[in-house]
Amino acid sequence: MAVDSLRVISDLQELRSLTADTGGAQRIAWSPMWLKSRNWFRHKLEEFPVEHHYDAAGNSWTTLRGDSDRALVLGSHLDSVPNGGWLDGCLGVLAGLEVLRGFAEEFHGRPPITIRLVDWADEEGARFGRSLFGSSAFAGTQTIEADRKRVDRDGVRLEDALHECWVDVERVGDAAAEQRNAGAYLELHIEQGPVLETMGLPLGVVLGTKGVERHAIVFHGQEAHSGSTPMGARRDALAAAAKLALEIRAIARKHADAVATMGSVKTFPGIVTAVVGRCETTLDMRDLEAGVLESMFVEAKAASERFAAEEGCTVAWTKIWSIEPIPFHSHLIALCDEAIRETAGTSHKLPSGPLHDAAEVARANIPTVMMFVQSLNGLSHNKAEDTRVQDLKLAVEGFDRLARKTAKWLMTEMAAG
Repeated sequence: MAVDSLRVISDLQELRSLTADTGGAQRIAWSPMWLKSRNWFRHKLEEFPVEHHYDAAGNSWTTLRGDSDRALVLGSHLDSVPNGGWLDGCLGVLAGLEVLRGFAEEFHGRPPITIRLVDWADEEGARFGRSLFGSSAFAGTQTIEADRKRVDRDGVRLEDALHECWVDVERVGDAAAEQRNAGAYLELHIEQGPVLETMGLPLGVVLGTKGVERHAIVFHGQEAHSGSTPMGARRDALAAAAKLALEIRAIARKHADAVATMGSVKTFPGIVTAVVGRCETTLDMRDLEAGVLESMFVEAKAASERFAAEEGCTVAWTKIWSIEPIPFHSHLIALCDEAIRETAGTSHKLPSGPLHDAAEVARANIPTVMMFVQSLNGLSHNKAEDTRVQDLKLAVEGFDRLARKTAKWLMTEMAAG
């Protein structure tokens, strides 16, 4: 039975009208507006023969029981960044709901395998800086001892915010129990970048999520009067940092899909009449290949030391955070590529620079793949985020094809023993 892609678009528009203002979507996790969006979603389930519950980490699970407990899991997230777009995350949840509806109608409420839909809690990490909260708890990679004392900008602790949403911080790890019987995981998401639009393609297969190396880099020089210190006598920490900011672009461009970003710079004493004595910077590097990521790090570190010496400074590196590249399942990549070609005629394979819940699911050794749909102007995380209606329709139809192909694959795997 064909999915109704226009119904998905209508649901997305309805959610936007309920949870957005003139600045964009305001469904920040652990907030009243996020809870409102989840209650709205619960009402959407009333017509379905499904079970629903929240797990120990606050993930929302909708289950259509099948003849087999072996489960095909569809998922994404309803939470948004402040002033976010109308599609980021929620497209995958509502497209997944439509696919689940199709299975329920075709098989009169009892498909051959179980279909599960998950809305992951706090994918964005917008309030407390802890992205992929719910999916990492599911995967067993949560870092709750390190995260529990995180605070938002108003001083509210993560632990207390979770309690307000009926989540006990001591039991978050129990969410890993939801892994039971999961045979495969599929996620539909907007690209959030310009690649598909540049190629004139509506849909793409995601090969995996890039690994991330994130570091704080501090250059130490000598504060001095800007009027009386000759140029040749200066030990300018900002000059060394500026050289590195330009060099990392060249380092990343040696590799096809690598990116490197120096995203923040703070200078001290930070006044117009003083040479910079200390410059604090951050560096974020990403690639799908672990070897490439390592070589970029080594090259950037050597460059920073070279530029520090040239400017009479010293440099120190401190790791902020890292995650390894997460490749997706080769057979599911092939099925996704096939589904896209059947739907849109042409497909393209690309890595994801942003992290997604799918990466955490894959870390739990559950076969995983993502499908991307084109983003206009490559924009996301702001109210200008958009995708053509015809491309959204293709995305829902392609995702349904992928789900059905994956369900058939799981049944074949079960039959083979």
